[in-house]
Amino acid sequence: MAAQQVQQAQQVVTVSVFTHTFPATRLGASLARRFALTQLCDWGIPPDAPLHDTVALIVAELAANAARHGRVPGRNFELRLLYEHETAVVRIEVSDTHPRRPDPSTVGMAEPDADGGRGLALVEAVAHRWGVDDRTGPGKTVWAQTEPVVS
Repeated sequence: MAAQQVQQAQQVVTVSVFTHTFPATRLGASLARRFALTQLCDWGIPPDAPLHDTVALIVAELAANAARHGRVPGRNFELRLLYEHETAVVRIEVSDTHPRRPDPSTVGMAEPDADGGRGLALVEAVAHRWGVDDRTGPGKTVWAQTEPVVS
């Protein structure tokens, strides 16, 4: 009997995923931004690309919110990036264990002299879409997605 060769079609990877947990602190938020930018470079998105800057801003704001408003003592927050290669869309997800959810209707309503309250307004300004979802376990996931790159 002749040996049969079995050919397996290789599937093209169209989505890459990065996930990491960080302490819910200012340092953790800073590290989340650095890790995200390193991951973008690993995916071939250079630092001078507009997508790189957009993701940097979104990660910085969502991670800072998780550390400041979503902090539960002894709990971390999670950063998850999903990169769709064909469209160059990046979805940023930051999950924390605090039950309080941001209210989309109050985005951009911060008092002029307030110390905070503008982060999600910035996210809304640069993201294609954003929202808040429930997650398995306690807390929520705040996510934002970049616009597709039109070729």
